[in-house]
Amino acid sequence: MIVGTAGHIDHGKTTLVGALTGVDTDRLKEEKARGISIELGYAYQPLADGGMLGFVDVPGHERFIHTMLAGAAGIDYALLVVAADDGVMPQTREHLHILDLLGIEHGAVALAKSDRVEAGRIAEVESELRQLLAETHLAGMPVFPVSAVSGQGVDALRRHLHDAAQAMPQPGSEGGFRLAVDRSFSLKGTGTVVTGTVFSGRVQVGDELMLSPAGRPVRLRGLHVMNQAAQAGAAGQRCALNLGGVGKDDIQRGDWIVAPRLHVPSGRFDVRLTLSAQAPAALQHWAPVHLHHGAAHVMARVALLEGEMLSPGGSALAQLVTDRPIGALHGDRFIVRDSEARHTLGGGQVLDPDGPARRRKTPRRLAELAALQIPDPAHRLNGLLELSPDGLDLDHLAVNWNRENLSSAVPADCMLVHASHENWIFSGPHWRSLQDTLRTGLAGFHEQFPDELGPDAARARRMFMPRLPAVAFAVLVQTLLADGTLQRSGSWLHLPTHRITLNAQEDAVYQRIRPWLADGTASPWVRDLARLSGQDEGAMRRLLRKLARQGKLYQVVRDLFYTPETVMRLAAVVHELENAAGEARAADFRDRTGLSRKRAIQVLEFFDRVGFTRRVREAHRLRNPDMFGKDEHVV
Repeated sequence: MIVGTAGHIDHGKTTLVGALTGVDTDRLKEEKARGISIELGYAYQPLADGGMLGFVDVPGHERFIHTMLAGAAGIDYALLVVAADDGVMPQTREHLHILDLLGIEHGAVALAKSDRVEAGRIAEVESELRQLLAETHLAGMPVFPVSAVSGQGVDALRRHLHDAAQAMPQPGSEGGFRLAVDRSFSLKGTGTVVTGTVFSGRVQVGDELMLSPAGRPVRLRGLHVMNQAAQAGAAGQRCALNLGGVGKDDIQRGDWIVAPRLHVPSGRFDVRLTLSAQAPAALQHWAPVHLHHGAAHVMARVALLEGEMLSPGGSALAQLVTDRPIGALHGDRFIVRDSEARHTLGGGQVLDPDGPARRRKTPRRLAELAALQIPDPAHRLNGLLELSPDGLDLDHLAVNWNRENLSSAVPADCMLVHASHENWIFSGPHWRSLQDTLRTGLAGFHEQFPDELGPDAARARRMFMPRLPAVAFAVLVQTLLADGTLQRSGSWLHLPTHRITLNAQEDAVYQRIRPWLADGTASPWVRDLARLSGQDEGAMRRLLRKLARQGKLYQVVRDLFYTPETVMRLAAVVHELENAAGEARAADFRDRTGLSRKRAIQVLEFFDRVGFTRRVREAHRLRNPDMFGKDEHVV
């Protein structure tokens, strides 16, 4: 368990931690000279069950609220220290308000310097504290009159903290590793060391990690957990990480050390924001604020999504736009202070760490944010699925929610699409609606263009469902092909009832030119076919285009047509080059096929155009490897 102190300056927080643990957490010369805490301090104490109790001691001066917030990130238990003689003071209230906004639910009050006052004064301050706590998550927490000088009550408080630590539920290991950095330094003979609280996941020596938001890979060379050498650390523990591949000056307080998949820094995220009832004024749309998240402190703007103003005590959906990216994920707590850093305005939870720049106030978007507030992942996912006709990217959600996978949360009546390292999910009704949309779209296409067999897959997606991911559209097409409600002729998609037929004269010409068309890559140009068959060039061009719409030919360039067999053989060469070199270049393709350089380039550009390959600088990479089949034909 990690205990975080809180309270007004000079109320005895550091002295009390010293009495409880025997450790002086003021380590800086300036702190000792001035007699106040300036930086975060740390102390540890063994527990009877072999565990370790950690303390984070925070400064109490109002100028160091930003440091207090960095220390409060990730604590399990609040120790609110109030001097019995002074009673409740401004930073008592502000620190308590911050703890409440951070959702801290476990804690105790240490009524310090109790040896200086009479019993009546202790009862008076305790009554004031209970009224102050009544409206917070910490309502009803025990109060311990103590004196760090005389030792009064210290043993009782220590026993209580030990009992609370042993009763505290252990954090689950679900999710990837995340540590919020609050210190970075270098030790002679060791190298770069960072310390912080582990928010989630597990880590062990040798792991490859990522410094975020910088995006710099690092390696865990050594590890201390709760001030003891260890091989592994986990959520809920304070850890010191000895990192390789990075210098101490490359890491700042507020950075994160995370599992590589969780490196998704964001400068725009949607939240549920609560404005404190004690806020000095209403919060206006696009107001500048100081944002505190984890150990990070950045400037941000508040884009209100439900009105132009948020009154004190109110709550609203909002989008925070930061001046630099930070490592926020769904469920993270945050605090906002006014632009002059004089008042704590409020706080809340992150809903979507990847908020949209546009259409952020639409009814559908607000409904999605309402669904993202559902605590249970399965119910949350189900709520989003009902609002997402174009499906949900499961991998993206798993990262945003910091879960290894969401398979256990998937509702029964869903369609899962696994393809090309992507995982999408659709609700059953939405998937069936997509099938109807494609069939209806094709029926309309056939009515509008009766002389065309149908669109190719890429064109069909653009026409009928442009927002649907390409991998999901491919699976949708395969589903309809399998049940017979859709047919593919060549690369054209059409309904089974739709056909394009040649008249008797056209069929006679086609039968005459078929041998020349079947002559592989030597297929003649349109003008040559017209001359050889004694036909008009324009009529020949119209016939060949009609044959292409039937799926009997492919139009490589304006006046060059290949049979499907020829295209398949050429596609097989692209597969072979991809397997051998990871790409197909024009020179290699020319050499393998025997085509001229000009013809080879034309064929490769045709493959790019129809989506079989994609151009990557001077090469071509497979994009849809199964478009023409890869095993049926070889050159």
